[in-house]
Amino acid sequence: MAGLFISPENQIQRLNQITNEIARLKSLPLSLLTVPPKPKAWSIIEIIAHLNIAYGLYEEKINGALAKCPNKQSETEPFKARAWQRFVINGQRPKGNVRKWKMKTLKKFEPLLSPENRNQEQISSIFDTFQTHYGHLRQAILTGRNKDLSKVKITSAIGPIVRFYLPECFEFLLCHAERHLVQINETKEMIS
Repeated sequence: MAGLFISPENQIQRLNQITNEIARLKSLPLSLLTVPPKPKAWSIIEIIAHLNIAYGLYEEKINGALAKCPNKQSETEPFKARAWQRFVINGQRPKGNVRKWKMKTLKKFEPLLSPENRNQEQISSIFDTFQTHYGHLRQAILTGRNKDLSKVKITSAIGPIVRFYLPECFEFLLCHAERHLVQINETKEMIS
């Protein structure tokens, strides 16, 4: 299997695309944001709420790891993901506009939005939280450019079966968001 080289420049570029796409969704009518395409499927706003939940489980870990990583003087080289982490990352990465594997979400990642909470105020809060979380990710990637990120690992949100160096973690989070953007586009097509 070919190596996966991770660069902060590529990650920032993709992150900008993700945050811009999500920001554009905010202008959709409430009915399009809150209606699931079929029973037991998530609405667009539930997908974004899921991304918020998932990122929220990493934010403190990222902060802690960045604080422990030593500064470095040389320019950042692309980071080569390790085999198991590459497998996990690629499991999230969509192939074109297709999610490779559909997977059951663990309970702790499920967005639980009751119908009475699907109002404009709640929707705005979910969008604002997304922009805050992914603004944090942008800052973490930028901060990491001046750190030796090969010194500290963090445990993934699913437990110690996956431990990431920060560039691997950033890549996983970006691929996860890209995967769910594909799901959002599928949902929009089904409800339009």
